Amino acid sequence: MKQPSPLVFRLFIAVTLALASPAALAQTAPDTLAKIKAAKSITVAFSGDSLPFSYVESGNQPAGYSIDLCKRVIAAIGRSVGMQDIKVNWVVDTVPNRVAMIGSGKADLECANTTVSQSRMKEVDFSNLIFVDGGGFLIRSDSSINGFGDLAGKSVAVTAGTTTEKRLNDMLRIRLVDAKVVTVKDGVEGVAMLESGAVAAFASDKIKLIGLAAQAKNPNTFAMLAEDLSFEPLAFMVPRNDSAFRFEVNKALTQVYLSGEIEPIFGKWLGKLGRPSGLLAAMYLLNSIPE
Repeated sequence: MKQPSPLVFRLFIAVTLALASPAALAQTAPDTLAKIKAAKSITVAFSGDSLPFSYVESGNQPAGYSIDLCKRVIAAIGRSVGMQDIKVNWVVDTVPNRVAMIGSGKADLECANTTVSQSRMKEVDFSNLIFVDGGGFLIRSDSSINGFGDLAGKSVAVTAGTTTEKRLNDMLRIRLVDAKVVTVKDGVEGVAMLESGAVAAFASDKIKLIGLAAQAKNPNTFAMLAEDLSFEPLAFMVPRNDSAFRFEVNKALTQVYLSGEIEPIFGKWLGKLGRPSGLLAAMYLLNSIPE
């Protein structure tokens, strides 16, 4: 029998792959809602040291602005799969590990103060925004540092694996500031190093820095540098390519924003900082999905 030509063979393979691609994609795309329904539970990753967004309070329970939002999202997800009292498995971990947990399917949802970034979107998807913040520097109140340039020759702590780490290194390079970057595991370690004098500053999200300083034995020991480091849009991480699950998360956030439920949540955790800024108020509106 005559053998097909190489060109015919290549065309056959191409057509076969093209026909198979939709089925293959359907098999690999996650179905988080079905997974939650089958398990009768949802696994949620969060940060344990990010007051006022998420932290562990007495009794080993998660608490914070993001957690209150998250609980409303979880309740909506429970209703969507027919479970009014869904079991929640809360898991505390670092930012890189939370990204990996969502990316691998070990966690179904992540609720903390995680910045949306292009690099992270290669592994996970994000909900609509839950907050907008800026990166900044916590220093000792008796420090002689008044601006970014004063960090030259000094050590600056930053949490490893965060967007702040990359932006800090970029800013030092662009502004030709010769400072040593010291990576730490979490905010507690960063503040401890600052308090002991091991570093001259600790870089992180500004609201988180305020929360860490407020938790210190003597909050008056610390001060915020006036200069901003970056813009940080915050959102919940969700599994990549699961549009049905992401829709339920965003639908629940919309309900919180438009119903006015966001006001007492904001007031409880961030009210001491004043009313929501114009930028934040616009974010709530622009991240609501109309019917």
